[in-house]
Amino acid sequence: MKRSFFEHDKPLLTVMVQADNPDRIKELIDKSVPDGAEAFGMQFEQMKPEYRTKEVYRDLFLYTKDKPIYVTNYRGGKNEGKSDTQLAEELLELADCGAELFDVMGDYFDRQPDELAVDKCAVKKQMELIDKLHEKNAAVLMSSHVYKYTPAERVLEIALEHQNRGADICKIVTGADTMEQQLENLKIINMLKENLKIPFLFLCGGECRILRRIGGELGCCMYLCVYEYDKLATPAQPLLTRVKAIRDNMQ
Repeated sequence: MKRSFFEHDKPLLTVMVQADNPDRIKELIDKSVPDGAEAFGMQFEQMKPEYRTKEVYRDLFLYTKDKPIYVTNYRGGKNEGKSDTQLAEELLELADCGAELFDVMGDYFDRQPDELAVDKCAVKKQMELIDKLHEKNAAVLMSSHVYKYTPAERVLEIALEHQNRGADICKIVTGADTMEQQLENLKIINMLKENLKIPFLFLCGGECRILRRIGGELGCCMYLCVYEYDKLATPAQPLLTRVKAIRDNMQ
């Protein structure tokens, strides 16, 4: 039986595996497990269309054995040109195949700069999608990638919207280019702990990235990391070996 993103006593080391074919994903899994990977994030927007089948999904999800799986299906990569309705339908197809946690972008059906839909019809469609995923025994992480410094009040507003729309985990990515902004982001983590009823993942880009390395010790529910830096890996995500050493030493 697979472990869960919701049943653990420390923030999980979740290794993001981005590849355009399933063999490369398996290779990254094989490399990551001996170094301490505790969960995997599979980003299917990068996979070539010929591999986007239920048979491939099931095979990959079984390959992680007891490790829980987080799935994204963002607009970029090989998904370029698809509608949000198509992306949502693909998430539902993935949910039939054995993953646990599914990323629903906060601006699905109503594209916005801070990735939080405001159109009432779009919000209704998001909530219907979340309900359908829950019916398939899937959990939902709602994400908003703002990618710039965002005041605490706005971060909390986004987080509460994620919660109100039915998400099981809230994920917000902001930015920080000065030490002052970075310190404000550290304070925001405590604000989220005090005001949210669901787990959260608060990340930061820009020059100051300390949140990605110690956020789990302050209240974030997991770490997103990579095994190695290849052409598809997210540069802002720390290496698994490094973030594991930080987490283990801090604990």
